[in-house]
Amino acid sequence: MHALILTIHIIVCLMLVGLVLIQHGKGADAGAAFGGGGGGGASGSLFGSRGSASFLSRSSAVLAAIFFATSLTLAYFSVDRPEKAKSVTESVPVEQTQEQTPADLPELP
Repeated sequence: MHALILTIHIIVCLMLVGLVLIQHGKGADAGAAFGGGGGGGASGSLFGSRGSASFLSRSSAVLAAIFFATSLTLAYFSVDRPEKAKSVTESVPVEQTQEQTPADLPELP
């Protein structure tokens, strides 16, 4: 289960990075409106003048939600649950120390 969620997480991460990189910023719309590079060529695109931006932003929002969900799921699965430990100090193993007596010492005069 952990490996499947990790695989989905990595794929969604790469898709999210790629989707963000192909989006253009808000300043690019102003340049297209004033005839920069051919005079409003964005209206003839596949999604229309504003359709591509809403499609890309919705897709990135969905991928971001999936990314957060897989992140939280991986964090939940990675927690080691000790057997009913009530505090942190109870989960630390205690080493038994043995008191060592010094070797035979010569008697003082």
